Amino acid sequence: MNDEKQRLSAEVARRRTFAIISHPDAGKTTLTEKLLLYGGAIHLAGAVRQGHGGRATTSDWMAVERERGISISTSVMQFQYGDRHLNLLDTPGHNDFSEDTYRTLAAADAAVMLIDSVKGVEPQTIKLFEVCRLRGIPIVTFVNKLDRQGRPPLDLLDEIESVLGIPCSPVHWPIGAGSGFLGVYDRWSRQIFRFERAEAGARRAPMTVASLEGDPTLVAALGSHAHAQLVEDLELLEVAGNPFDRERFLAGGVTPVFFGSAMNNFGVEPFLERFVELAPSPRPRAGTAGVVAPDGDGFSAFVFKIQANMDPQHRDRIAFLRICSGRFVRGMEARHARTGKLLTLNKSLQVLAQERTQVEEAFAGDVIGLWDPGILRLGDTLCTGPAFDFEGIPRFSPEHFVRVRLADPLKRKQYRKGMEQLADEGAVQLFYDRKRSEVDPILGVVGVLQLEVFQHRLRAEYGVDVSFDRLPYQHARWVEGEGFSPATFARSASTACIEDIEGRPVVLFETDWVLHRATTENPGLRFLSAVQPGRSPRGR
Repeated sequence: MNDEKQRLSAEVARRRTFAIISHPDAGKTTLTEKLLLYGGAIHLAGAVRQGHGGRATTSDWMAVERERGISISTSVMQFQYGDRHLNLLDTPGHNDFSEDTYRTLAAADAAVMLIDSVKGVEPQTIKLFEVCRLRGIPIVTFVNKLDRQGRPPLDLLDEIESVLGIPCSPVHWPIGAGSGFLGVYDRWSRQIFRFERAEAGARRAPMTVASLEGDPTLVAALGSHAHAQLVEDLELLEVAGNPFDRERFLAGGVTPVFFGSAMNNFGVEPFLERFVELAPSPRPRAGTAGVVAPDGDGFSAFVFKIQANMDPQHRDRIAFLRICSGRFVRGMEARHARTGKLLTLNKSLQVLAQERTQVEEAFAGDVIGLWDPGILRLGDTLCTGPAFDFEGIPRFSPEHFVRVRLADPLKRKQYRKGMEQLADEGAVQLFYDRKRSEVDPILGVVGVLQLEVFQHRLRAEYGVDVSFDRLPYQHARWVEGEGFSPATFARSASTACIEDIEGRPVVLFETDWVLHRATTENPGLRFLSAVQPGRSPRGR
C-alpha cells in the first residue's frame, strides 16, 4: 500500500459522521452545544432560550430559530475530539420539518437518540427511529434531563425496548436523579464519574473519578441511599440486563444507553469518550455502478442539503455534500452525474453557524459546503471517473396546500427568486396550474409551521410580503401510467390536477375516500406518494 493510500485509509478511519434525533424539547440542541463545548469548537455554551443579554445556541443560526427557540433547519458542524474528526448533524426535532431530518439521516453513519427522562419515548422519536432502522443506522441512546425528577431508569429502558423493539444495553448508570443527581457509573470501566454544577452549564462541569470497590469514603460522598440503590441496580443489570455486542450494535440490533444532563453537562464528557469509539467510521455505500468503498481511489459525494442566505449580507447559496469515497482537494474537477458536466470545486467551506472556513482538503465521511450558483439539487451526485448515482433522497407528498398571493407586484423579481431558492432547499414544494401560471403558485408543505417560516424568510431575506389562501386538499400524488387524462381530475370538485416544478403531473385529493376511489377506478395508473427529485417518479 503506497503512502497516499495509507493516508487516505487512516483519515477515513478517524471520521465519525452522526445525527442527533429526538422529539421536540428533549434537549437536542442543548446536547449539540455541549458536544461542541467538550470538543473545543466553542469555549462558552449558549442556551436555547436565552434571557436578555444571554448567549444564543451555535447550531440555531437563523433569526427565526433564535426568536422561537426551536431548530427548524439542519445544522452541520465539525470538531475534533482526541484523534477523531467528528461531523455533527443537528436536525430539527419538530415534526413539521421532518423532511429535512429524513434527508440528513441519509448522510449519517450513526445516530444519537435523545430521550427525555421525564416523558420517555415520544411520537417523533418513534418516527425517526424507524427511518434509522430502514437505513440500517446504528443508534446510541442518551437519556437526558436527569437533573429533573423523571421516571425510574429501569422503566425507561423497558419502554424503549417495548415501544421501539430494540434491546438496551446500559453502558452508564445514573447515581441519583433530580436535585440529587450526582453522576454516572461506567459499567465497562467500573468507574464512578461524579460531577459538580458548572456556571449555568456554560462551561465544563468539574468531574472526579472514583471506584465503587475499595473506597471507604464513597458511601459518605454519595449518601447511603444513593449508594445502596446503585449497588442494587447494578446487581439486577448483571443478571437481567442485555449484553453488548458490537456487531449487533452496528447492525441496529442493540443500543448502548447513557444517562446525563446536557443542561448541566453531567455525563456529557464520559458519553463523548465512549461515543467516538462506538460510532462506526464511514461505511460503503450503494450506487448505480455498485458498492462504493470509502477508501476507494475515486472521489464521490452527494448533495443532502441546500441552504440559501446563510450569510444575509451576500445572499449566498450553499450545497452541503456528504463525501462518500476518496479525497477532496479544493480546485479539483468532478463530474455532475445528472448533467454529465465537469464542475470545478473551488469554493469549498466548512461551516459552524455563520462562521466559515475555507476547506482545502477533506475525506470520505466529511461534510463540506460548496458555494453553488444554482446548478446543484438535492440528491445530486458528484464524482471523478464514470458518472453514477447514489441512492436518491425522496421528495414526500405534502399534506397542507395554499395559494400564494404577492402583496406588492413591483417585487415580483425578488418574489420569484425567493420562491425558487427556498423550494430548492426542500423546505417547501412548489406546484403550478397546468398552464404554468407563475403569478399565484401553489405551495405544499408537510407541516403548517413551515408556512410561517416560509413567510418569515421571504420577508426577512428577500423583502417580500405574501399571504396565503388555504386550499381544501389533504393529499398529493404523482401520477404514472398510460391513459392518464388530467382533464378527468380537473373536472371534479374534490380533486385538482397540477404540475410540480419539474413538470410532472400531480393530483390533489380532498379526502382519503376520494384518493381511495381514484386508485380503485384507475387500476392502470400509479399514484405515488414519493418521487426522486430530478428523475422520473418511482413507486413506493
